[in-house]
Amino acid sequence: MPTALRSKGFIALALLPALLLFVVFVIIPIFWSAYYGVFEWKGIGASRFIGFGNYSEILQDPIFWRALKNNLILVISAILGQIPIALLLALVLLKNSLFSRFIRSAVFMPMVLSTVVVGLIWGYIYHPQFGLVNTVLEAIGLESWTRAWLSEPHINILAITIPINWSNIGPYMIIFIAALQNISPEIDDAANIDGAHGGKKLVYVTLPMIWSTVIVTMVLCISGSLKAFDHVMVMTHGGPAQSTELLATYMYNNTFRVYRYGYGSAVSTIIMIISALLIGINYLLTRRKAE
Repeated sequence: MPTALRSKGFIALALLPALLLFVVFVIIPIFWSAYYGVFEWKGIGASRFIGFGNYSEILQDPIFWRALKNNLILVISAILGQIPIALLLALVLLKNSLFSRFIRSAVFMPMVLSTVVVGLIWGYIYHPQFGLVNTVLEAIGLESWTRAWLSEPHINILAITIPINWSNIGPYMIIFIAALQNISPEIDDAANIDGAHGGKKLVYVTLPMIWSTVIVTMVLCISGSLKAFDHVMVMTHGGPAQSTELLATYMYNNTFRVYRYGYGSAVSTIIMIISALLIGINYLLTRRKAE
């Protein structure tokens, strides 16, 4: 048997356990959830088939549309915030300096903290009486800018995007550092000889070389933003008056608080469909950009 075939067989065999786990704990539950989405079921006892009744009710619920709008805000803030900042930090951290070590520590801090701890920290930072944000604003004479950041509608969801972005910059930064280190030094030297420096070099040399990595981070940003849950549950529980409700918290509240497991399964199926649509749109746009 050729060596190439033997190596491919070994690779497939090595990946088999992870593939089985993925199928059992990810793929099968997706279809199982879609199945329960066409039933009225409380989690125990008998279920009643209602077809697309759950989906019809979801699409007529204004809270669902509010949650979808909030999730789209998170998606936009993630793409416009997490990716550029992570790329900028990756470029800075390629140089081993005292400043780069400080940045590395600051960015990696949320990676070693649970999302619950991050949510609690930022909950105190935004506290209206003794929070750091309002304290700093008062100290510099901007008392009129102080707010109840997590209580005022149209402001609280924007405030929540900051800790979420802060928590997720670190992993993307690692991905970008790996991609930048894979760029051939010869290409970098050629760009310098041709007079490409700074922003010009980033746009015309660096970004095209790592564009596939940028696409991957965009996909991760979209999927991660649509399943955001922990920070909101810790900081606001989706309130006040569902102003910070997300699709994941909407699903959780309907499934585990009012025991509508069929309805919650339908919501999770819609989340998966929306995620696939956004990822598909992103792929088409970025593919056109690459061409």
